[in-house]
Amino acid sequence: MKWKPDIGRNGWILLLGLGLWGLIACAPVERRAVAAELAQRRIRVVTTTTLVADLVRQIGGDRVEVVSLMGPGVDPHLYRARESDVWRLMRADLIVYHGLHLEARMGDVLAGMARWVPAVAVSEAIPSDQLLYLEGEIPDPHIWFEVRLWKQAAESAARALSDLDPAHTTQYQTNLLAYQRELEALEAWVRAEVARIPPEQRVLVTSHDAFGYFGRAYGFEVRGLLGISTASEAGLADVQALAEFLARRRIRAIFVETSVPVRYLEAVQEAARARGWSVRVSGPLFSDALGEPGSPEGTYIGMIRYNVRTIVQALQGE
Repeated sequence: MKWKPDIGRNGWILLLGLGLWGLIACAPVERRAVAAELAQRRIRVVTTTTLVADLVRQIGGDRVEVVSLMGPGVDPHLYRARESDVWRLMRADLIVYHGLHLEARMGDVLAGMARWVPAVAVSEAIPSDQLLYLEGEIPDPHIWFEVRLWKQAAESAARALSDLDPAHTTQYQTNLLAYQRELEALEAWVRAEVARIPPEQRVLVTSHDAFGYFGRAYGFEVRGLLGISTASEAGLADVQALAEFLARRRIRAIFVETSVPVRYLEAVQEAARARGWSVRVSGPLFSDALGEPGSPEGTYIGMIRYNVRTIVQALQGE
């Protein structure tokens, strides 16, 4: 049977066709059998995005072995599950994903796997009244750009690990508190850096509308050429409207993102030039994924610091 990345309503029939049903049927019994054994080995955690993977590593420390299905620069809005992803998910002790429809095309896969493998969305820790919504209904998933909210998301990871491995709850809680203190320091640093930009210049224009929480938290007016999902397309009217806004407000820089093609903003740049205003395409900013492993931007804290420095320098004309 040919593999179809989007597992829909009949997804478990597809898994049967792939010869995985025996593994699925035995999973609940097997997991009960290894519950006590988890305390003696590292926990296998499979995450969807690099952001979630970093969060789990910070809380789990040396107790976890983390695999991220998506790598640096991968757009989670468009990502489709592969056959190898299903195998990794089935072999996990714990699945941790973002939620809020960020992994939109993996929704059926994650919902199906949750029947057999413990799964948690880190966004579950965020009260609904703290979320931003598109047209009052669709939640904006990019909560990590408000450091205060990511601090809350860390609690979901700590709770999931503690529920699975209660013998090491103290270690997870200690790691959680230490990481939250680091995030508090990061929050203070971001506010100090942003204060260097005059309020009237705090306009952030990016490839897609991923920075709404950043704008709310740190006093930026935010515009994105695409919507909150990169699955949408920018039309000529969108390009022209944004170019008019840039020329009228005399915005110095717009920002490309690592997970979105630069051609979208290059079209805006040309349209602004036609109106007599030169705007620089700056960045790239990290939006939906972290940088390469081992680089400063390969961690959440490093990514936020890089983004803020890039924004401040560009908007100040440095």
